[in-house]
Amino acid sequence: MPLFGSKKKISDGLEKTRTGFFARIANTLTGSEIDDDLYNDLEEQLILADVGPESAVRLVDELRDQVEAQHLRTGQQALDALREIIRLEISPEADMDLSGRPAVILVIGVNGVGKTTSIAKLAHFYGRRKRVLLAAGDTFRAAAGEQLELWAQRAGVPLVKAGEGADPAAVIFDAVQSAAARGYDMVIADTAGRLHNKKGLMDELGKISRSVKKAAPEASLEVLLVLDAITGQNAISQAQEFCKAAGATGIILTKLDGTPKGGCVVSVKRKLGLPIRFVGVGEQIDDLIPFSGTDFAEALLPGLPAHEAGEGEA
Repeated sequence: MPLFGSKKKISDGLEKTRTGFFARIANTLTGSEIDDDLYNDLEEQLILADVGPESAVRLVDELRDQVEAQHLRTGQQALDALREIIRLEISPEADMDLSGRPAVILVIGVNGVGKTTSIAKLAHFYGRRKRVLLAAGDTFRAAAGEQLELWAQRAGVPLVKAGEGADPAAVIFDAVQSAAARGYDMVIADTAGRLHNKKGLMDELGKISRSVKKAAPEASLEVLLVLDAITGQNAISQAQEFCKAAGATGIILTKLDGTPKGGCVVSVKRKLGLPIRFVGVGEQIDDLIPFSGTDFAEALLPGLPAHEAGEGEA
């Protein structure tokens, strides 16, 4: 996936995380001898950074194994090893499937996580090189369609919407069918903010997903779940029900610039079995960045001169 912005942008967006808990982690590693006390301290600090207990234990165990296998001696070597462990942990194995005609991205999540603004930012990102159509599938919240229409105008893309209370699956069906007929490359569809414990609404997400293939058999479908990085591990627990109901294929992690506890990124992929696809690092329309495990790990735990010299490249 091509970079949107630069390594400097993700580095700036992670300033609170990098200069907060992860600065302490880096200082712990580089300023201590490699021994059991160091491992215990590191595990505790990873948990405080919102990595989560299971992930913290696994990262420390992997680091211990690498220290022994590679005969690492210095704290800087241990820091470099931890950075690489994190990079491998969070890097997606493959890109999103956008091969369909049209490619459909269904965006889901609870209210307040930044779902609607993420849709606008996706439209801005893809609209520079594809013909993009938005679908206002949130027909429950008052003025949701109007809000998305304003964002659509800012992003310079058309919008398909219906009245309040309309069937969301029908709205998205019409949008996908229209996009296929008119030669659009992509449909990005909004949905109403769902509470994970409301079975009827969760079932509806499944219905919406099925309507895409009915509207255009050649369509591809990515279902991106929006999570709020500030709520961290709580968001991950909530997300597990979404994944079951809607067949989520990836994560958009918003508000990453607003928390010193960005460690939840490390546990998202393993706990949910889903790759992070985009991260939000600000409020501007170009502040949604395609996720790179390498860029994230280097911004989180900077150290090697070669890496630092590469920051700022597109």
